[in-house]
Amino acid sequence: MNFNDIFKSDFIDNVTAVSLTDMLLTLALAFGIGLFIFFVYKKTYQGVMYSSSFGVTLLALTMITSQVILAVTSNIVLSLGMVGALSIVRFRAAIKEPLDIAFLFWSIAVGIVLAAGIIPLAVIGSVVIGLVLLFFVNRKSHKNPYIIVLSCIDHESETQAVNFLKSKVERCVIKSKSAQRGLVELNMEIRLKNDNTDFINALADLKGVCSANLVSYSGEYMG
Repeated sequence: MNFNDIFKSDFIDNVTAVSLTDMLLTLALAFGIGLFIFFVYKKTYQGVMYSSSFGVTLLALTMITSQVILAVTSNIVLSLGMVGALSIVRFRAAIKEPLDIAFLFWSIAVGIVLAAGIIPLAVIGSVVIGLVLLFFVNRKSHKNPYIIVLSCIDHESETQAVNFLKSKVERCVIKSKSAQRGLVELNMEIRLKNDNTDFINALADLKGVCSANLVSYSGEYMG
């Protein structure tokens, strides 16, 4: 094959460049591993609202990537054109969870590896990655924190409420405090001893306490 043969394009040759067996096997494996990625994503999702469309996107992305790489490996001219076409594509969808980026790269990597014919790496690698994500994402080594928004009328009621709260929870840390005439508002991070939250009712009934709100906090923090 000389330099001119590399850039020679023949439609009939392109039709048979990839065998039907290779296409079906690659797409079937991409579908199976894509389903596994979808399953791991569903089991490890930590966000507020689960999006099933993103899970389906991971499945489709695995198959689409394998299809593109199969075409690219069959024709060098097509590969150059594909690079140029993809370079002008801009994706505007916002990634809400940092872990979603890992799933996107996982799907793309599996599609590339499958189309390259390295099937053991795609299968075994996906199983290992899935087990690692299931273990570390679902593993809880700490108790979930909560935020209490407390409103009191004066310093005396504030002290009474904070002391009462410290006796009912495992940990209590004041994050912010604002005061104005006749009102003191505290934002406190707490760790519960158990799942019982009845102490909030008793806290709100204390003399001088205007309101007590308990909010679950799922952001990043240092334990």
